[in-house]
Amino acid sequence: MPPTPAQPHLNGAFYGPPIQQKTKSYHRPGNHGGSCNLITCCFSCICSCIFNLICQFLITVAIFLAFIGLIFWFIFRPNAPKFYVDDVTLTQFTLSPTNNALYFNLTVNMTFRNPNRRLGIYYDSIQANAMYHGQRFSTAELTGFYLGHKNENNVRTVYKGDQLVMLGVVESKYVSEKSDDVYRIDLKLRLKIRFKVLWLKTPKFKPKFDCDLKVPLSSKGRVSVSGAKFERTECDFNWYKRIW
Repeated sequence: MPPTPAQPHLNGAFYGPPIQQKTKSYHRPGNHGGSCNLITCCFSCICSCIFNLICQFLITVAIFLAFIGLIFWFIFRPNAPKFYVDDVTLTQFTLSPTNNALYFNLTVNMTFRNPNRRLGIYYDSIQANAMYHGQRFSTAELTGFYLGHKNENNVRTVYKGDQLVMLGVVESKYVSEKSDDVYRIDLKLRLKIRFKVLWLKTPKFKPKFDCDLKVPLSSKGRVSVSGAKFERTECDFNWYKRIW
């Protein structure tokens, strides 16, 4: 029997599996997985609810007003006021080159008409401006009145006197128009009106009428110097703005 081989000498150290070092985890207070605290969450929910309620309220009001406006339009069928210049008599229209003064004598017959069947119109203020190529040479303040359903009112006003004007474009236009004695005079009305619906009155509005007129110079009353005749003119109505 062969002899047993000799065991190597051990130094007493034990080589076992490597020991894994545990790392310590630190918990950071105040942040629970990124979630907010109770007060912040409640405040955010309240703000969101209030915002949604306000949006729903505004949408409801807008729909309600649109519905009321549609019903109002179908019942009353509102139409814009009408204004006509029926006749104009111009007996003097002279531009002096020495003192830049415009001498004029102008008579205007006009008609205010209410085309509405169920709406009345209060004309609280009427300012009628006579203008020549952008320059105002006279103003008339007309007496206010009430215009009922499908009714009209005839008004007469006179512009007479002299007014300084700036030459330039006005002078060249005047020389051109003097050859035919037919002048481009604009009549611009600035109004303050209210509408009457049943027993209710609307707030005041500030619209305007614009009239572009071709006015022949007359002599001996209504006879035109150039033979031209004035034609009845319907003026343009424009909404300007609502005031108080």
